[in-house]
Amino acid sequence: MARARTIERSSLLLSLLAIGVGIAAGYGAAIFRGLISFFHNLAFFGHFSLVYDANLHTAASPWGAWIILVPMLGAVAVTFLVQNFAPEAKGHGVPEVIDAIYYKSGKIRPSVAATKALASSISIATGGAVGREGPIIQIGSALGSTVGQLTLVREWQRNTLIAAGAASGIAATFNAPLGGLLFAIEIILPETSGRTLIPVALATGAAAFVGRMLFGNTPSFDIPALTNNALDVSSPELLIVYVLFGVVMGLAALVFNRSIYLFEDLFEKMPGNDYSRHIIGMGLVGLMMYAFVYYTGHYYVEGVGYATIQDILENTLTAPWLLLLLFAAKLLATSLTIGSGASGGVFSPALYLGATLGGAFAVGMQQVAPWFHLDVATMAVLGMAAVVASSTGAALTAIVIIFEMTRDYHVIIPMIIIVSIAYGVRQFFMMDTIYTFKLSQRNHPVPASLETNLFMLRKASDFYDPRVVRVGSTRGMAEIRRRFRRFGRQTPNVLVMDADHKIQAIFSSRRHYRLTRRGAIRSWADEHMETDYIVVGADDMIFDIVGRLRAANCEVALVTADGSMTHPREVQGVLTLSDVARSSRLARQMERRRIKPKTTTPT
Repeated sequence: MARARTIERSSLLLSLLAIGVGIAAGYGAAIFRGLISFFHNLAFFGHFSLVYDANLHTAASPWGAWIILVPMLGAVAVTFLVQNFAPEAKGHGVPEVIDAIYYKSGKIRPSVAATKALASSISIATGGAVGREGPIIQIGSALGSTVGQLTLVREWQRNTLIAAGAASGIAATFNAPLGGLLFAIEIILPETSGRTLIPVALATGAAAFVGRMLFGNTPSFDIPALTNNALDVSSPELLIVYVLFGVVMGLAALVFNRSIYLFEDLFEKMPGNDYSRHIIGMGLVGLMMYAFVYYTGHYYVEGVGYATIQDILENTLTAPWLLLLLFAAKLLATSLTIGSGASGGVFSPALYLGATLGGAFAVGMQQVAPWFHLDVATMAVLGMAAVVASSTGAALTAIVIIFEMTRDYHVIIPMIIIVSIAYGVRQFFMMDTIYTFKLSQRNHPVPASLETNLFMLRKASDFYDPRVVRVGSTRGMAEIRRRFRRFGRQTPNVLVMDADHKIQAIFSSRRHYRLTRRGAIRSWADEHMETDYIVVGADDMIFDIVGRLRAANCEVALVTADGSMTHPREVQGVLTLSDVARSSRLARQMERRRIKPKTTTPT
């Protein structure tokens, strides 16, 4: 009974903390918007004001051609903030949140929230082609992590508060509490259960309440009633059009994902420093801004791009070649902005790309097959959902957020079809999403799915590797390596013993493909051997073994009959965390990673 009360109190405390995080994230979204407004009016017009509507086009600046310098000056400020206060604030932010959950025990430095707010607001306000959703996700997550660290809660509770902050940011920014909750489930939460979902749901509700109180109960875009003719799913011919549209959107998302990281690599290889690279990138964006305002009267590619999306949704921007040009220009501007070192999100650019390409597709179909009566606004809405879903991997989030924007149920069925096809096309060519690609590059993979692992309830005797060879170390490492060469590719687990039959080191069989590589004997051994281990029983449960390995901060478990060992000959087999990760499809982050210097010295 006492234990039940303790659990209830713990759940109540976590829920109260989550509500606090949600409220703070809601006000944080308002402060973040205020900073964007302040810096935007100062940069473009030279006056102090907090009045700024992102759904309206920015008027032509009195600076004329000097407007090209505005993004460049912003680049200097952003680089200074990122380099000196929080390198994690660079980029679109969500990968750093995921990395903190899976690889940093849910710990995000408090300075990240303030630095991200300043850096991202300056990037967006001075013309960077990025969104405000990614930053508010990272800001909310940093608030959640800070609360978790200050209150000394457990790691899973801290991760829940991070998810609560991220979901709250989405809920407050888009006025989409369901979308925020689903984003946390699909992208952030490492555990989906009642104990994590309830606090996150409460946080999103609190953030949505604050957001509606501050911004009004209106969606991000004013979308007119969609044409039901274009949403008819009873026509087999129209279904074929949906499939084709889904393929096009999936390829667009693939290009978007690849482009972001291609430009990051290009700028990293460019001579100079972070300041010069970012200034060059934003200078090119400034040139694009000036070219558009000179020839069309609008900057089009600067900032979050909501005004352009609004034009398409209101059917006032329907020229197909201009729509295709805006698609290509925004893709390039976003790649230059993020690739050169800006701080901002990719959610809004994905919406922009989906709207422009979707609108162009509709106009093209009106010329080729007018009997389908495809409407520009309708296809733009479907395109927005498809590109967001396939690029970020948050399919349900995209569907629900767009539904919360349109409040039109007729859009759901075609949206599900198109989003699913677009998601599948992107995944066929590129498994990583725009959020996980960077983590994979730094060897920080995250699970592609969360599932119940019945494997964890099995016994060690069902899965350990029984191939064990015991080798004395009296003849030195050269003799041990010669023994390995004789094993070839069928390398067993090797226990290296001293004269007193105590285990000095373990070479696990999972490293067999590395054992014949040339190198200095001592350095080679140091790179591949394990010196820490635990002893477990053959009947011990995998779940308990993994817990003991993580607590002991080691990789290898030696399996004996009863979990005790007086002599190495009692070892029946070897089980490693890597074996568990591969067999159970668990996340690879549970492995203990050791960074050791590699050697290239010849033997």
